[in-house]
Amino acid sequence: MLTLHIANKNYSSWSLRPWVLMKTLGIPFEEKLHPFAPDTNYEAFRAFSPTGKVPCLIDGGTTVWESLAIVEYLAESHPQVWPADRQARAFARSVSAEMHGGFSSLRNICTMNCGLRVELKDVPPALASDIARIDEIWSEGLARFGGPFLAGDSFTAADAFFAPVAFRVQTYGLQLSPAAAAYGERLRALPAMVEWYEAGIAETWREPGHEAEAQAAGTITADLRATA
Repeated sequence: MLTLHIANKNYSSWSLRPWVLMKTLGIPFEEKLHPFAPDTNYEAFRAFSPTGKVPCLIDGGTTVWESLAIVEYLAESHPQVWPADRQARAFARSVSAEMHGGFSSLRNICTMNCGLRVELKDVPPALASDIARIDEIWSEGLARFGGPFLAGDSFTAADAFFAPVAFRVQTYGLQLSPAAAAYGERLRALPAMVEWYEAGIAETWREPGHEAEAQAAGTITADLRATA
């Protein structure tokens, strides 16, 4: 069976992508969760991941790291990972690659923390640009391919790549157009997303770096996470 190594569900946006894809598409796998810890992750994670990072997929003697590579590896045996329509597939691959390599302001300012609610102290131009581009991608995909998912009527890797953004929208109250906002709500309502969220807020681990990033973004108005 496939084994997927991930980190904390409250924090790890990269881990969420292949996890929610495999869960939603019914691809069987064993989950191994490794909590983030200050100054200890790299060497500990190197035991299973060449980069010392998550996610990392193990398939027998094959190791696949980086979320985009994991998705493409899965697609070799599970074609439903990408849309069947060629135009939709091209769009889905393009926006997934864009998400994988871009949106640095969104990542840096609005770090994923599922259990918090944060009122941003400000929205600098670079962050505003990232939010506007997210809205544009979501609105275009829904309009071109008819929804309810980003590239048509089925959940694909494109939706998985933007799943962490749906949680960021909720955490930081990011403002989107009605169609884009509704899409984010649909993602958060998926059974796999609900499962991830509930597990994330049940975690009692706290990693100082991730906590500091959320505090730097603005005022924490609610902390819905379990306490030790």
